[in-house]
Amino acid sequence: MQQQGISRDSEVEPKRHRDSPPPSPKPAKILRTGPKVLVAVEYIGTRFSGSQQQPNCRTVVGVLEEAFQKFIGQPVSIFCSSRTDAGVHALSNVCHVDVERISKKKPGEVLLPHEPGVVRRAVNHFLRKNEGDITVVDVRCIPSDFHARFKAQERTYFYRLLSGPEPLSVFDKERAWHVPEELDILAMKKACDVLMGCHDFSSFRAAGCQANSPIRTLDELHVCEVLPSLSFPSIKEREQMGSLRDSLPPLPKQCQTGADASMAGCGAEGDQEFGARKRHRCYIITARARSFLYHQVRLLVGVLKSVGTGQLTISDVKILDAKTVTAAAPMAPACGLYLGSVKYDLP
Repeated sequence: MQQQGISRDSEVEPKRHRDSPPPSPKPAKILRTGPKVLVAVEYIGTRFSGSQQQPNCRTVVGVLEEAFQKFIGQPVSIFCSSRTDAGVHALSNVCHVDVERISKKKPGEVLLPHEPGVVRRAVNHFLRKNEGDITVVDVRCIPSDFHARFKAQERTYFYRLLSGPEPLSVFDKERAWHVPEELDILAMKKACDVLMGCHDFSSFRAAGCQANSPIRTLDELHVCEVLPSLSFPSIKEREQMGSLRDSLPPLPKQCQTGADASMAGCGAEGDQEFGARKRHRCYIITARARSFLYHQVRLLVGVLKSVGTGQLTISDVKILDAKTVTAAAPMAPACGLYLGSVKYDLP
């Protein structure tokens, strides 16, 4: 059964097939592995039942393997750096795949590998015919012993919250967590300081987590307010930006300092034009670490949101000491979670 939530980055390498090949005068053909490429993909997770292959379910790996098979003409196996579950999006998830080219005219003859640009264009051609909610953004050749999951040095996740009483725009549904209440960003920042660093995160570890240890080091846990996406400038804003000509305006002050002053032109009642939607305030929570426990980021966001609404105090964040997930606040929904990037030391 598919579990929904954040990626599970187990530190235990999957079992390998250990059956020895029979003696052969040409062992090279039996042991041969094809050229390997690293592929970065972005996707909207709404219509995926997670990233990992599952029977009778539409998954990221399943769709990618189908596109690659149509491209190179034979089945492939794809291994993701991070396992994202149903409803979780990715700005950049990374996977590796063997793309050995076998000659159609001379079966068994191995051809030179495709150029990365050719791989990207060809695979995207087939992906566009499959819902169009996943795209290859980068391709790179890597050594045959490279593993996208176990070579990853760092993962960064973003969580998007929209605060305000108005219902979400159709453009934001299933892309963010809607919090009707106002959020105290200063209190949330203080809670981030408590949770950052190396801890026993048993209180932020969902049932079913397969990691050997609950000890994790959060290198970054940060919250800031940003301009909402699809934020088209009003007449007043365009006039204010006139002196800047075509340059982008600076980020609002509270994104840098946490100040609680309102954003200029963000939909105040007196300035609202007929037919214009009142904007929400948009908050981004960033979590960065080498690896995460199952549902860890969503549980952390749930606590930070509860601190922001006043349901929890800073001292309550000491639920770290409880070492049980039942002590945590309700988990944040999957729709606001984005795998932002995966860092490697690439050759």
